Amino acid sequence: MSVNDYEMVCGVEVHAELATKTKIFCSCTTEFGGEQNTHVCPVCSGLPGVLPVLNREVVNLAIKAGLALNCEIADYSKFDRKNYYYPDLPKNYQTSQFDLPICKAGWLEIMVDEEKKRIGITRAHMEEDAGKLVHSGETITSSMESFVDYNRTGVPLLEIVSEPDMRSIPEVIAYLEQLVEILEYTEVSDCKLEQGSVRFDVNVSIRPKGSSEFGIRSEIKNLNSYSSVRRCLEYEIERQAKILDEGERVIQETRTWDEGKGITLSLRSKEEAHDYRYFPEPDLVPLVIDREWVERISQTLPELPVARRARFQSLGLSEYDAKVLTDSKDLADFFDQALIEYKDAKVLANWVMGDFSRILNAQQCAVGDSPITPLQLAELLKLIEKGTISGKIAKSVIEDMYTTGKDAGTIIKEKGLAQISDEGALSGIIDGVLAANPQSVEDYRAGKERALGFLVGQIMKATKGQANPGKVNQLLKGKLS
Repeated sequence: MSVNDYEMVCGVEVHAELATKTKIFCSCTTEFGGEQNTHVCPVCSGLPGVLPVLNREVVNLAIKAGLALNCEIADYSKFDRKNYYYPDLPKNYQTSQFDLPICKAGWLEIMVDEEKKRIGITRAHMEEDAGKLVHSGETITSSMESFVDYNRTGVPLLEIVSEPDMRSIPEVIAYLEQLVEILEYTEVSDCKLEQGSVRFDVNVSIRPKGSSEFGIRSEIKNLNSYSSVRRCLEYEIERQAKILDEGERVIQETRTWDEGKGITLSLRSKEEAHDYRYFPEPDLVPLVIDREWVERISQTLPELPVARRARFQSLGLSEYDAKVLTDSKDLADFFDQALIEYKDAKVLANWVMGDFSRILNAQQCAVGDSPITPLQLAELLKLIEKGTISGKIAKSVIEDMYTTGKDAGTIIKEKGLAQISDEGALSGIIDGVLAANPQSVEDYRAGKERALGFLVGQIMKATKGQANPGKVNQLLKGKLS
């Protein structure tokens, strides 16, 4: 059978670091980086005789995420010990949630090929992160030795588990992108994928098309980019299809993704819940959440990406423009703030997505760190609208705004860039260009329209781009006629 004769079945577990300043059960910092094994204390390093204390902000952020993901928030939940032995787990168990998670029965709607589909969310639960193994080689499988850094141990996580509802790679990517957007918009996580703030575990199996029975799945852990997820699934689908075509059975196992080689590699057999020997955490009391607590958190929910896209489209933006702007919360915030001062949404969107974003990308500058403020961009566009400068000159002005931090008006004044609109001044310049280009004048009068463009270009060149194009066209045509 061809790989196209199989259907993929996929569910995803997303581990998001919650945006708290301290860890889930102690006061150690959650700040990224730092010298290895310096952000640790007796609690998160698992020394005997210590007791955990639950960070209330972790609960607040978990409730907030659950509400944004259309989940039911549990009135009563508890923590459990998930027992397994691994070098990055100093207590030899992870404090997590098993049968009574804080959030359950949620969903997200995605759009793929103009078709809407609802992806179920089984649960979202709080847990502590493990440490980090630092390998001597490029991957765990190619390393001769590994070291452990416990700085990340105890960082609060929200694990969001989807139903196995995704049937194609584009559906998986759409689900992940929208989920991460929601976590970013609600400020539940900083969503810095490059720092491992959000990590993906994909559970994937295949079955013959038309079949209703699930195949044997593989879990590929710790993917931290959409491109890695895409490439990983492409490889894994082909690997499993080849196994089935050879008459063999896929083994249920946990695998790792080798980014350099573009392949998945076996790590261990896939554990089931009973393998972890879950039991209630005796050092933490059950968590009781009343409706008032949930209501207080719901009042803090911002406008979510889907709603924001719809609002931007109501302003006259295309679906594409609205999506580009809302893919980044910071960019959408910048646009909204500039829109307060400059009301033409389409023109503003073109500049935000165009020259503004181009400069930031070239300088590898985040929107939040931009020296150009929303108000400054709005003022630049007002100057174009008033005819003070042309759009072409504005493109050089915005470059200077980035490098100097000065507003457009100051730069225009200092460099003498104001557009020439005075008819008397323009008339003399036009006369000079006509006298210097008699053949073009003759060509235009003979019906060659392109000659007009040439003459306009010469006038703009003579004024270093500062002539008002509208005035130039009006006066030029008058003289030529």
